[in-house]
Amino acid sequence: MNMTTPIEEREFKIVGKSVKRDDVVEKVTGEAQYTGDVKLPGMLHGKIKRAAIAHARIKSIDVSRALAYPGVKAVLTHENVPRVLHYGSPHPRSASCTKDQYILDSKVRFWGEGVAAIAAISEEIADEAIDLIEVEYEPLPAVIEPEEAALPGAPLIHDVGPGGNLVLDPVRVDRGDVEAGFAQADFVLEGTFSGGRPHPAYMEPNVCIADWDGSNKLTFWTSTQTSFMVRGILAEVLGLPLTKVRVLVDHMGGGFGAKQDCFQHEFLCALLAKETRRPVKMEFTRHETFVAGRARHPCKIWLKQGFRNDGTLVARDMKLVYDSGAYGSHGPGVTIVGTNAATSLYRCENVRLEGRCVYTNTPINGAFRGYGVVQSYYALDIQMDEAAERLGMDPAELKLKNVVRAGDIAPSGHPILGHGLEICLQHGMDVLDWKSLRNRDRAPDSKRPHIRKGWGVGCEMHGSSAYPGIKEQGNATVKVNEDGTVTLLTGAAGLGTGAHTALAQIVAEELGVRFEDVGVIHGDTDVVPWDIGAFASHTTYLVGTAAKMAATKVRAAVLERAAMKLQVGAEELDLSEGRIFVKAEPGRFMSVAEAMGPSRGIPAANIVANGTYEPTKSYSFAAHFTEVDVDTETGIVEVKRVVPVHDVGRVIHPIAAQGQIEGGIQQGIGHTLTEDYVIDRKTGRSLNAGLVDYKMPLSMDMPDIETIILEAAPDPGGPWGAKGVGEDPIIAIGPSIANAIHDAIGVRFHHYPITPEDILKALREKGA
Repeated sequence: MNMTTPIEEREFKIVGKSVKRDDVVEKVTGEAQYTGDVKLPGMLHGKIKRAAIAHARIKSIDVSRALAYPGVKAVLTHENVPRVLHYGSPHPRSASCTKDQYILDSKVRFWGEGVAAIAAISEEIADEAIDLIEVEYEPLPAVIEPEEAALPGAPLIHDVGPGGNLVLDPVRVDRGDVEAGFAQADFVLEGTFSGGRPHPAYMEPNVCIADWDGSNKLTFWTSTQTSFMVRGILAEVLGLPLTKVRVLVDHMGGGFGAKQDCFQHEFLCALLAKETRRPVKMEFTRHETFVAGRARHPCKIWLKQGFRNDGTLVARDMKLVYDSGAYGSHGPGVTIVGTNAATSLYRCENVRLEGRCVYTNTPINGAFRGYGVVQSYYALDIQMDEAAERLGMDPAELKLKNVVRAGDIAPSGHPILGHGLEICLQHGMDVLDWKSLRNRDRAPDSKRPHIRKGWGVGCEMHGSSAYPGIKEQGNATVKVNEDGTVTLLTGAAGLGTGAHTALAQIVAEELGVRFEDVGVIHGDTDVVPWDIGAFASHTTYLVGTAAKMAATKVRAAVLERAAMKLQVGAEELDLSEGRIFVKAEPGRFMSVAEAMGPSRGIPAANIVANGTYEPTKSYSFAAHFTEVDVDTETGIVEVKRVVPVHDVGRVIHPIAAQGQIEGGIQQGIGHTLTEDYVIDRKTGRSLNAGLVDYKMPLSMDMPDIETIILEAAPDPGGPWGAKGVGEDPIIAIGPSIANAIHDAIGVRFHHYPITPEDILKALREKGA
């Protein structure tokens, strides 16, 4: 380990332990309240009329029959809502992000876009009334594929942005001398790669409830990862000061990044509630989570790399095109992050990259776990395997030779700390006896000759925080109550990952009290400190450090108070497990409750401290080793075993970290083999917007996962060296599966998902 700043070493009592999560019982019993569970007196139900055309102008909307329908209380169209352009994403990741959305517009840009909204006394009535709205369209030419949209003279989807159907100006990165690098190469590999449109398919559909009081204040319940960002954009678009918007989020049923945007239904819900002066609830059907939610950006990649015969990578030239769908949303951020990521993972001094993002007349693509990097690292990792095959080298050995190490420049522009990726890769090779696996007897099993086995390896690195794309800030408030218990106030969202448990562990450890004595208040923008949102694998790294800073201040104040009562200097005291004692006389002590209470003329105390942290950049690393069975008769690929080796710095809650890794692997298996949200290439219509036709791997499809978590390269920016783990596991699993398939049947695939039809077609072509 090569660290520029020493990491505090200590004996941990709470950090590193899999303590019981406070929210487990209420979730298991069904007592946990999600947004959809909130019921308010007189609450109406909202529904959205969605377009059945991919690109058109609205010539007219007739809402008279819907308004006359018994039980309907309000109808909104583009003619009676504020006409304010806003960002699709409430926290654009770059200055070049384009304001390109209206609440409702006179133009339709994708099949399923909302064109009107209704509030009624029941969901059934709202559904019936939606069908009574008559819309006359003027059809426009639709562009469904990015290649079409990028052509000169292609139909324009927007009249904002840099021109054409570009979402932002091309992202370009140049390092070294690429032409000189290729001149040094003994051979060059060139290939094209593509990724589909997987959907996060979170369990809890998008849902919100809006209620206005007599002072014109909006209280807004919603399932979001970014409550303060939603508050800010609602206030901006509705013309309100922040004091007049309160956003509440208690429990969430998943988000995976896709619940970062401020969605069309959230604006409409607030406006319907204002129009009717009654609370309004809007909840997506499962179909709507696909059509009006956010998926991963489909991507086309051209990659050319030069290698020496000793395996050294000397040049990289790469072009990426991301499909944003009908609106920008996170398209700029994904393009910037995904393009810059290709400077790294495998070290190369001569790099030339160009990333583009284009509008198409398809549903909006947004933030999703592995933000932009899933696509670019898939291409890099598979081409490294191709280079190893060309050289006659073991692919893991070639990767080990080229992986980034301490001092190499990360995609963020910062030097990498530690040798995390090298250690993960080497550790996995040692644990598995990788050389023996590669040199195994490859003869088919006589009982199952149609089954071919293969092993593959994939690597990844991912930042903890979105810096420098966003200037982030973590905030936390810690309060010691008069009975010695502790309250942590945090704006960090809980997506179901156990983030609040980890934050409570950090506070308890730093302060020196029992974990059970720390309570967490969250999810109310009127009460908790500002938070940028739960994304970019930064909650533990960013908010955890802020919480640790606040706890450090509180600890000092508690010791000062105890020192007055024990009549010693504060420096003579220590605090552990809620007990304050004199270091030289451990038998002389008092509890935190006694220190906080009144005595000898000293009134009871209520100690409060704030922590604010602005990070730089930290990176977590992983190598995934994967075994597959390929059925040459059916084309079905079965993932049999995964050994993921992760460096996440200091581990706060081991079971939670393991759960994140296993969940990411499940999603990555789906991305690679079965999941693709399919859009008809002629009409732009969604073809599998539901869980019947969108095929995710279920529990019976999961392989044996032997998770190995290393604390190989702790980062001084996180609490005791902790780094992020949320996004990492979805990145390396894809290329490791693709490489394992090649090992099994000798066929190389450059796309995902790799379907049984793809396998059978490739085997036929190989046989021919």
